Amino acid sequence: MSETTTTPAPAPTPAPTQGGGANNEIRYLTPISIETKKEKYCRFKKLGITYIDYKDADFLLRLVNEQGKILPRRLTGTSQKYQKKVSQAIKRSRHLALMPYVADMLK
Repeated sequence: MSETTTTPAPAPTPAPTQGGGANNEIRYLTPISIETKKEKYCRFKKLGITYIDYKDADFLLRLVNEQGKILPRRLTGTSQKYQKKVSQAIKRSRHLALMPYVADMLK
């Protein structure tokens, strides 16, 4: 007696359908990274700085971009009170030639 093994026929796969069904579900190999916004804070209030020295050009360079423009409050998180002091200190520093008015790739 010879035994023959039969394999069952594979079940027919349904044709893809139009519309938003489970067949059209997009699956990712890695989870989607959701950008989390960093909490903005006023560094001057946090560190207790009351006077912004216009002669400290290295510190003021952190508050300008590569072209020499003053960074706005919405990017730095600085409060309005200190942003006015920062802009005044940067302008004084520029007037005394401690900082450049315009620069190409300052940093």
